[in-house]
Amino acid sequence: MRLFGFLLTSEPPSRRVGLLVAASLVALCTLLIYPLKQAAPVVSLGVLYMLAVLVVSTSWGLWLGVATAVASALAFNYFHLPPVGRFTIRDPDNWVALITFVVAAVLASSVAEVTRSRGREAADRRQEADLAAEMARLLLRGGRLAEDLPTAAARLSQVLGLSSAAIELEAVAGDERRIAFPLREGPRRLGTLIVPADTPETVLRRLQERIVPALEGLLSASLERESLLTDVVETAALRRADVVKTALLRAVSHDLRSPLTAIATAGEALDSLSLTEAERKEMVVIVREEARRLSRLVDNLLDLSRLEAGAAEPRFAWTSVDEVIRSALDDLAAKPEEFSLSIDRDLPLVRADPTQLERAFVNVLENARRHSGGHPVSVRARAVHSLVGEHPTPSVASAEQRPGTGPAEALGLLEARPGRPVGDRIVVRVVDRGPGIPPAQLERVFEPFYRAGTPQGGHRGSGLGLAIARGFMQASGGRLYVESLPGQGATFVFEMPLSPSEPVAVSEGNEPTSSEA
Repeated sequence: MRLFGFLLTSEPPSRRVGLLVAASLVALCTLLIYPLKQAAPVVSLGVLYMLAVLVVSTSWGLWLGVATAVASALAFNYFHLPPVGRFTIRDPDNWVALITFVVAAVLASSVAEVTRSRGREAADRRQEADLAAEMARLLLRGGRLAEDLPTAAARLSQVLGLSSAAIELEAVAGDERRIAFPLREGPRRLGTLIVPADTPETVLRRLQERIVPALEGLLSASLERESLLTDVVETAALRRADVVKTALLRAVSHDLRSPLTAIATAGEALDSLSLTEAERKEMVVIVREEARRLSRLVDNLLDLSRLEAGAAEPRFAWTSVDEVIRSALDDLAAKPEEFSLSIDRDLPLVRADPTQLERAFVNVLENARRHSGGHPVSVRARAVHSLVGEHPTPSVASAEQRPGTGPAEALGLLEARPGRPVGDRIVVRVVDRGPGIPPAQLERVFEPFYRAGTPQGGHRGSGLGLAIARGFMQASGGRLYVESLPGQGATFVFEMPLSPSEPVAVSEGNEPTSSEA
């Protein structure tokens, strides 16, 4: 069957080729009859022309098939039927042969045309099915529908051989340059399919009957999916907001109540006439300390809300790290025996927001003091310069910024983790002698509301300080990370780049090397 498959191609060859083939086959059959006369009666050899009639009728249709049948009858009559050399037919059987040729031509061409039409229709259906499957992949794969529609329209125009096509998610009217097919789901208008006004009638029929209904179903499903996805995202955002709200309420209910209770108790005790002067001074100290603690908690809550809202834009200025550390210690009302400072002389200035930098140091220093077990907290600051010949990774100023990195990512909400700045920088290490931090919690301690272990003094923080400190450091282009071994204390390391340009967030990938506490 494949040998003669070329006879039933969807589009027949040109008519000129058909005329040439018909003439050649009639001539060939005429010549073949001469040697075959020796073996069979000449009248019975007329069946050879049937081959030419069938081939031409099948490939080129009815009219050329009938012409081949007439030409075959005339050639057979002129060259082989007596009287030879004249177009006369004496025997009625020869008329039967001619009529048989014509009928065979009509039947063969009709069957071929039906087969060819069925083949074209099957090819169109297969093409439409492939188009529907491809458009389903485009429109239902989970991307944004508005971004996928141009690709789907371009693919539709390519398959149907159109100069252009467009799918709009709104009602569009047709005009003299374009034809608009409304896309509906019942009474609901989904969109519009737009094709050029010069589109062939057969293609318009295919669009109306088969492609538009399939496109309506896909568009309806895609819109429904997009609506459900929006609902899921909103639900997830509400759930996350509810988790944050719950954690915030827990922090507020406990951490605000504690200093308020202490202040209220001390305030009532001050009214007592039986208090000695020493006890009265002690009560005043308690009120001041708890007021400072309450103020820092409120400040942390405000800082957290600003970072989560992306409103903590740093105001860069040339800043002295030495002055910022000492100002942070003053804010903590630190006693001389609580902190041991070792700050290099002539530390270079850094480009940072001094207020945010101070808030970061306050939170880390307060955390270290809380977990130090009564031992002094060591604070060491020095400038680090890259050496000639070493192979550093890109510096903070030149590192590629991660898309979307901002204050929220700095809080760890999106698990942003920058690489380690290298090159010229200032490094500040805050070292306590507390119980240390297990390896599994080294990153978690920077998550909002996360509280690791039990501090030496029994008081647990709100779980906001370290998250806010890292957020402010990353917002200014620096980095804050922790190094610790369980039972050997923890070292919080600040790294601030020395660069004449504004720092940028650094890319992910390089881990800090261990440093001696």
